[in-house]
Amino acid sequence: MITVWFIVIPLAGGLAAWAAGRTSDRAARWISLAAMGLDLALALLVWAESPAHVEIVGGGAWLAQVQWPWIPQLGASFHLAMDGLSLLLVTLTALLGLVSVAASWTGIRERVGFFHGNLLVILAGITGVFLATDLLLFYAFWELMLVPMYFLIDIWGHEKRHDAAVKFFLFTQLGGLAMLLAILGLYFIHGRATGEYTFDYARLLGTPLAPSTAMLLMLGFLAAFLVKLPAVPLHTWLPDAHTEAPTGGSVILAGLLLKTGAYGLIRFAVPLFPQAAERFAAAGMVLGAIGILYGAVLAFAQTDLKRLVAYTSISHLGFVLLGVFAWNRLALQGAVMQMICHGISTGALFIVAGVIQDRLGTRDMGRMGGLWAVAPRLGAVGMLFAMASLGLPGLGNFVAEFLTLLGAYEVSLPITAAAAGGLVLATVYSLWLIYRVFHGKAREGWRTPDLSAREMAVFVVLIAAIVWLGLFPQPVLDTAGGAIDGLFKTAPATVAAACPRRLMRGHARTKFGTRPVRPRAWRRAPEARQPSPYRRRLNTARRPASVGV
Repeated sequence: MITVWFIVIPLAGGLAAWAAGRTSDRAARWISLAAMGLDLALALLVWAESPAHVEIVGGGAWLAQVQWPWIPQLGASFHLAMDGLSLLLVTLTALLGLVSVAASWTGIRERVGFFHGNLLVILAGITGVFLATDLLLFYAFWELMLVPMYFLIDIWGHEKRHDAAVKFFLFTQLGGLAMLLAILGLYFIHGRATGEYTFDYARLLGTPLAPSTAMLLMLGFLAAFLVKLPAVPLHTWLPDAHTEAPTGGSVILAGLLLKTGAYGLIRFAVPLFPQAAERFAAAGMVLGAIGILYGAVLAFAQTDLKRLVAYTSISHLGFVLLGVFAWNRLALQGAVMQMICHGISTGALFIVAGVIQDRLGTRDMGRMGGLWAVAPRLGAVGMLFAMASLGLPGLGNFVAEFLTLLGAYEVSLPITAAAAGGLVLATVYSLWLIYRVFHGKAREGWRTPDLSAREMAVFVVLIAAIVWLGLFPQPVLDTAGGAIDGLFKTAPATVAAACPRRLMRGHARTKFGTRPVRPRAWRRAPEARQPSPYRRRLNTARRPASVGV
């Protein structure tokens, strides 16, 4: 029953904030803050009282679950279940929800109740995505996030908000429809094969599928998950949406909405279609490496502060895609850590960008410079999270990216080497951001107040979280560990075992890693060392005629 409360609390809080906003903006803010604070306390309570090692499959030991009839004629049920992976992401949702409400405290002055109502409905939908184990229910929560986020961008966004909102809606809606078709295809194929028509995740695992059918269905899921992640080349909606969204919306979008795509890859795409995922693994890892490099290069080219941070999201979430399709324990732990650490560090950078825009009235870094002298607390906070973004040791992002690269190295050395180049580029754009915004020449002589006590309290929570994850990540790794072990039971080990053989073809393992193997003639089998047809004819012409005895 506790899983239901994780969804009911933000839903009820959103409706109450919307109603209270008609008479008091202050009441709407406090109701929203209390609702997300209660959700966070509930998540921390479950985390403190529950064992870390829980499995991802229905037959495993779920931390909590509830299953009620929903549409029994179709085999659909209201089935929510929580394991270690879900618990981590639900906790992140509650934390960033609390932060987004606090960050919007003074920035939103119009239709405050409606704003907080939409914000909390989005959070309820995201929580439902992380808990639903019925595919039809999962799709319902997936779509629940869409409309309120559209309102958030279109009503409270910036100059080009309408175009950005429409682009966001079209991309995510088309991806969601492709996933719905794949869900229905899997539903009917499973029903015809077993006689049981169901949307239950645990029962759909292991459905017998022809290779071409499995690939087609998996691509339907990938259409939704890779758009939401986002992966190159399905990323074009993200920079516009991030740039035009209000600060609270940017925090939710970067910190949580993008994680629903990563979660979908881990929970559904690979376990439901392990053989298809095996064949797609090489392409998935290549897409991850491309996203890492592409996002980093374009981030360096930006002059708009929020747009720069948006492109860093594309780069950082490329590590998640790389880790998922590397499909081993280290890589998956790195992917989960990256989901959490990226949510905290990038969410904080969007708050920094929002604070600067509110004070200066611009996002153009060409007009900034010298802000450290007038707002040292803001400069220190901005520098710390920029350092987290580049993967500084001692902060959470370093642990996440190191584990991901270590796991990917076991699968493909060339792809890992290319992805590691993203760390160098991250250093470049992070230092460039710090110099242009906080140091350098004060071009326009800004005089702006420093962070207030409320703003500093928000950043202190995020700083404590990212430092804790960097210095003592073991509780998070342990909590995710049981779910990852369950993943290897759900998706057969052949997925993880076959990827190295395919991606490392032409390489030999040594105790130091891998080395290329050149197919020299003397290493070939005797039957492979036959001369070419031309050489055989030449040898025959030169051979002396046999002499009879």
